[in-house]
Amino acid sequence: MKRLSAQHTIGELARAAGVGVSTVRYYERAGLLPQPDRTATNYRLYRDEAVARLRFIRRAQQLGFTLEEIKGLLELRVSRRSTCPDVRSRAEAKITDIEARIRSLRQMSHALTKLADECETHSDGVGCPLLGHLEGKL
Repeated sequence: MKRLSAQHTIGELARAAGVGVSTVRYYERAGLLPQPDRTATNYRLYRDEAVARLRFIRRAQQLGFTLEEIKGLLELRVSRRSTCPDVRSRAEAKITDIEARIRSLRQMSHALTKLADECETHSDGVGCPLLGHLEGKL
């Protein structure tokens, strides 16, 4: 087994990174965290880098990156050939995606507001414009 600079059990790693143990396992299965070294009794032992990597993943998720996009960012993070423009282009693509989702959410909000207003003006108790719309009747 390789000599580790610092060793952490999965519980220690999860606490240090502010995530759950199940999240650590999930990221391993998704290929975001490398498989850790194991003890003779099969306990996972993580290097200090795993804490930094987990924090990186969580911050990237908070910025809206998907796990697949995060894999790409992690590759850029460790590549000696990656440049700031490489990372910037991915950030700009994410910004475009987020702005499109915001527009879509605004459209949904306006449509739902209109339907909710119709419900208020349709107070005779017979039928509901919102339910009618959802049922495809309107």
